[in-house]
Amino acid sequence: MNFITRLSALCLRKSKMQHRHQSNRRPAAPLGSRILTDPSKVFEHNMWDHMQWSQEEEESAKKKAAENSLVKVQWEDQDKYEREASKYWNEFYKTHKNNFFKDRNWLFLEFPEILPEEKRQELRREERSSEHRKINSTNSFSHKNEMFDEGEKYWKKNYRGGSTAVQGCVYNKNQAETLSENPQGKNCGEELDRLESFPGSDATYRILEVGCGAGNSVFPILEVLCNTPGTFLYCCDFASGAVELVKSHSSYNSAWCSAFVHDVCDDALPYPFPDEILDVILLVFVLSTIHPDRMQGVVNRLAKLLKPGGMLLFRDYGRYDTAQLRFKKGHCLSENFYVRGDGTRVYFFTKDEVWNMFNLAGLTEVQNLVDRRLQVNRKKKVKMQRVWIQSKFQKPLLSLHNPEETTKRHPYK
Repeated sequence: MNFITRLSALCLRKSKMQHRHQSNRRPAAPLGSRILTDPSKVFEHNMWDHMQWSQEEEESAKKKAAENSLVKVQWEDQDKYEREASKYWNEFYKTHKNNFFKDRNWLFLEFPEILPEEKRQELRREERSSEHRKINSTNSFSHKNEMFDEGEKYWKKNYRGGSTAVQGCVYNKNQAETLSENPQGKNCGEELDRLESFPGSDATYRILEVGCGAGNSVFPILEVLCNTPGTFLYCCDFASGAVELVKSHSSYNSAWCSAFVHDVCDDALPYPFPDEILDVILLVFVLSTIHPDRMQGVVNRLAKLLKPGGMLLFRDYGRYDTAQLRFKKGHCLSENFYVRGDGTRVYFFTKDEVWNMFNLAGLTEVQNLVDRRLQVNRKKKVKMQRVWIQSKFQKPLLSLHNPEETTKRHPYK
């Protein structure tokens, strides 16, 4: 067994031990900390965090999901929803434009990794100088300081040296001396010359949002990154109507952002930039719209776009979310996969499934949580159990990924 193989096996064993430890403990600071301790006060706030389901509630949710899955959509219609997926989303954005979703200003609280280190430090200083500063009074999560601190500690620990990469060139400044001996590294200058023409080629920090929609993440990001030298944001959607909404927005600026139409399910379709140049990929409520059989291929392709050390940030619907339990019979396409009345589709994940997909793509877990909340309509006195999966996965600085190892049983089981 050579050194790399032994090192790979050691890293894998360490990772599994960490997974076992994390799976047995309750999530800490992230995702808010407004805990409902007195049921009589449930309607005093719109949202309660870290809800613990009783066994009865869990069984009731499983029963409802099983019942609404009994009658499946006819195969002919399922094929139509797959073939014409972009049409249904274009119709959605034509109808709702940019009025359906609220801007996701909470992104920087849950995912501080979106921002380059200098910008995070700047925002952190602002946060400390004013206890009353709020990014968004409606959507911001509680205990912002604790969440930001956690992100800062992780980032400083793992990215202190900074990173740059273009197709096999130097990935981490601290590794420059080692990687310069790599045959690929000898052609860095030629590679840089060849790639000068793509959008954002001069940037040193690049972000891609997949499934940008009408720009509800794009514009909060641009607002924070505005006039930050060396940053560039890519965003794509396979609904051309959504991309047009982004480009027509008054805050859109091609000097800082490139919006383009792209079908992430089409492996043969090239991106307007080379592989391994992205620092961050944002995948928020997007993967759930894709057919389960195609999800792994999408994740595999996205992983190739990340720099070694780059982060993929994920948030999506979790199993037995209220949205799943509300479906009527006849809307189920396959297990935990449904079609809405407007023809758009949605899947409901478990954190095991999420871990499997990203692990098979060669990414390492940084965070993988089930976010259970109680959402309240105080006016109508309605309570809704919300379930989301929030995850952060990192591309290893050195490629030690062994495809054979990933077929083993994952550590949550």
